[in-house]
Amino acid sequence: MDIHPRQVSELGPGERITLFDRAEADPTVTDRVDEIIARVRSEGDAALYHYAAELDDVTIGNIDVTDQLADAAAAIDAELRGALETAAGRIESFHSSQLRSDYTVEDDIGTVGRRFRAFERVGVYAPGGAATYPSSVLMGVIPARVAGVDEVIVLTPPADPLPRATLAAAAIAGADAVYAVGGAQAIAAAAYGTETVGRVEKIVGPGNRWVTAAKTAVSADVPIDFPAGPSEIVVIADTTADPAYVAADLIAQAEHDPAASVVCVVDDAAHASEIVGALEAQVSDRDRQEIIASALQDPRSGVFVARSISEAIVFADAYAPEHLSIQTTDPHAVADRIKHAGSIFLGGMTPVAAGDYATGPNHVLPTMGGARIYGGLSVDSFVRTQTIQELSTDGLAQLEDVIVPIAMTEGLEAHAHSVRIRTQRQN
Repeated sequence: MDIHPRQVSELGPGERITLFDRAEADPTVTDRVDEIIARVRSEGDAALYHYAAELDDVTIGNIDVTDQLADAAAAIDAELRGALETAAGRIESFHSSQLRSDYTVEDDIGTVGRRFRAFERVGVYAPGGAATYPSSVLMGVIPARVAGVDEVIVLTPPADPLPRATLAAAAIAGADAVYAVGGAQAIAAAAYGTETVGRVEKIVGPGNRWVTAAKTAVSADVPIDFPAGPSEIVVIADTTADPAYVAADLIAQAEHDPAASVVCVVDDAAHASEIVGALEAQVSDRDRQEIIASALQDPRSGVFVARSISEAIVFADAYAPEHLSIQTTDPHAVADRIKHAGSIFLGGMTPVAAGDYATGPNHVLPTMGGARIYGGLSVDSFVRTQTIQELSTDGLAQLEDVIVPIAMTEGLEAHAHSVRIRTQRQN
């Protein structure tokens, strides 16, 4: 593994594009995804069985595996079950604080207000394949339940057998149904429906580039949370940061995917070299060291030396990472200057892994610079808002001189008439 710290000030235009513009569409993926979606829409379940065999190398019996939930939690190790239940409790508690109440404002014209209504049926994608992610099941299902969604389904790649931890997490979180279907075909099934998988009103959850491309493709017909790619972290560090902690956080996100983006920006060249040394020392001890090494050497990753913490903040804000770890003398002061980050972790004793599993905030977060425009998954992701208004007779009369001139200026005489016909009849 060959990592050399680079100066932020010396990055060329091409290097900056690579770092800050990470959302690159792959035509070979998008074209194939379009084919998969079209086939699922036309063939339904038959296409799901076909792709399970072709893409997942699994012959599935039933797509609907909801019946396996009943005994799922009891079938896993007691320690893991306890951990999932504790995490679920913390996730539910945090997201319950996000609930908003309907409200009205009354004045002399009448009342206006806003109310919040949950979606009726949503789909949560739970990744599978190379790893099992019961935590993603909790993070997707629980806020939907807290929001008041009537029916929450989980879609997860088929396997023989399905990971018991995934099923247990679905049971603990309160999922209504689980379907053994993954990849772009799962997104298509949830978006358009098949004989077995009913159509949903929104799709959420992380996934690989195929899932991300499929979510983007169906988003014109079914809302999604946001496009999301491989995991990302930026660590802002100063000389008070423990190199071992910084390295451990970078490695933890790197183990997700060879395409993960892992970055450290530090304001001291000697300290940057110490962090590189800590990386090299720790990678060889990790189970997924080949994946980690690939991610660390990706051109979207690296250890960078800034001339000041201010320059490091500007770099991190431009990067707009999924996870931002601030390991500095005063992390709160640094965080106050950050505009673009999915989730922020303050201080050396707050590893990103704590947020991945146990603290309560959601770990389904925007990547590829999406933090510039999106927030992470929350109760709000599962709620639609409606405004509501009621005028009194006198209230409409008061507004006539406001509505009519604007309507006439816009050439919408019938709008003006809809007001006048009421006020004239009341005189």
